[in-house]
Amino acid sequence: MQELPTWFEVGTLIALVGLLLADLLVVARRPHVPSTKESALWVGFYVALAVVFGVVMLVIPGGGTEPASEFFAGWITEYSLSVDNLFVFVIIMSRFAVPAEDQQKVLMVGILIALVLRGIFILLGAAVIERFSWVFYIFGAFLIYTAVKLVLDRNEDEEYEDNALIRRMRKVLPLTEHYDGAKVRTVVDGKKLFTPMVIVFFAIGSTDLLFALDSIPAIFGLTEDPFLVYTANIFALMGLRQLYFLLGGLLDRLVYLSIGLAVVLGGIGVKLVLEALHTNELPFLNGGEPFEWAPEVPIWVSLVFIVAVLLVTTVASLLRSRQLERRGQA
Repeated sequence: MQELPTWFEVGTLIALVGLLLADLLVVARRPHVPSTKESALWVGFYVALAVVFGVVMLVIPGGGTEPASEFFAGWITEYSLSVDNLFVFVIIMSRFAVPAEDQQKVLMVGILIALVLRGIFILLGAAVIERFSWVFYIFGAFLIYTAVKLVLDRNEDEEYEDNALIRRMRKVLPLTEHYDGAKVRTVVDGKKLFTPMVIVFFAIGSTDLLFALDSIPAIFGLTEDPFLVYTANIFALMGLRQLYFLLGGLLDRLVYLSIGLAVVLGGIGVKLVLEALHTNELPFLNGGEPFEWAPEVPIWVSLVFIVAVLLVTTVASLLRSRQLERRGQA
């Protein structure tokens, strides 16, 4: 595995943290519902930023085609999974009746929570992979299981249910009936009470944690470099808030998204299993020796596969949605 320069990794993380803090400050000072144009510009900015970052890795000392390809494959995978996550975010916002002007702040706080949780997951995952290469068997099997489940459940309506922690919070926390902007605490008749916003923050944060169970194994199937794993997650999540407002009702038009994601996750799962077989160390499999017939899948093949699947999925979804609209108008 190629090693990127330390100055590049540290400088990148400092710049990204600064950008996230600036974004949070803007949201805190000017809560509003962004227009389609504003959302499109910001999404374009973050996508362009990720592309520039990948290109920079091509030319810096210690970089090259391999780390850049791994980053692009990981970022595209995480970004596509984030689009699927937006379905649940829409449901949560509706379920808790979050005022439109406060939804930006909710999403931003949720994204920051996700970045912290995913950072912990990535560090733990990297440590486990370094010591136990056989964990790829587990990651691969889990992704294949997730892919099959996505296909089987694709026709079921998405519903959000409070988890046990949130149900417990409702019982023990003194809550107000109404929101007070994006505040989590307020004063009513001289008493300090929590607003429903604290429940919303926990709902978004806990949901992000569940999403990480799918996305972290998936990206480790594309690169084992913790820096590339984390930066791919950051770039995918940074534009998620604006993407939420940009897509809005258009999410319903991506009718084949779950199938496309299932194919991507299943493909990465197969790649992980093949890699585990290729480097096998389990004593009860092949006498602890690697399986020579198991191929190593190049990262460029994974990148082309992911992009092709998502392009076909998007085009097919839009064509199908247009067909259904015409039938409805007939």
